[in-house]
Amino acid sequence: MKVFAVSDLHLPGGQDKPMDVFGGNWSGHFEKIRQDWLARVAPEDIVLIAGDISWAMTLSDALGDLRAMADLPGRKVFVRGNHDYWWSGITTLRRNAPDETFFFLQNDCVRFEEGLVICGSRGWTCPGSADFTDADEKIYRREGERFRLVFQSVEKVRRAGDRLLCMIHYPPFNARREPTLFTEAFEQNGAEAVVYGHLHRTAGAYPFACERAGVRYLLTSCDLLGFRLAEVL
Repeated sequence: MKVFAVSDLHLPGGQDKPMDVFGGNWSGHFEKIRQDWLARVAPEDIVLIAGDISWAMTLSDALGDLRAMADLPGRKVFVRGNHDYWWSGITTLRRNAPDETFFFLQNDCVRFEEGLVICGSRGWTCPGSADFTDADEKIYRREGERFRLVFQSVEKVRRAGDRLLCMIHYPPFNARREPTLFTEAFEQNGAEAVVYGHLHRTAGAYPFACERAGVRYLLTSCDLLGFRLAEVL
């Protein structure tokens, strides 16, 4: 079993949303991702998708984008991004999943029999970021509390020897990689790796991969990866 990751697919959601307005490299971007996915992912593998999945405003409009991934191999695990307005009501979302290979996380986790636990939540902009405001402080602390709930759910299913991977849409630290509520939670709970997205060509000082206090962090925005999947495990 291998684990891959990609984020910020920004599929159209039934809308006229050509992504090449953000650069010619976005032309036919999902087909590029699809071809790489088909070439590298086996049915027993797992693909982590860390948010900003679809531009859709309603679940019914997003289902077309989800179905576009249904014929791709592997088990798909999702967390919500800041543009996923269609993601409302986790029970309804799980009930409408295209098939049994789709797993939607919302402040909780899933355990796979191979001894792997995957958990996640959306996160938020971190203190020390250039655009962090007083209004962000309240949301940041709320999202930190949600990760406390995430790891409570992990403790209920985790078995001795299980590996732990975490997903978060927003970067879990600022560009200087200073400690945050998120990094502290990952470290305290023994995460092996964390995947995140949200950033595009303005990633700047954020590296594609780094290690902090024994935890590996991978930035998986699809355009920064050249519309290929990152291999996590």
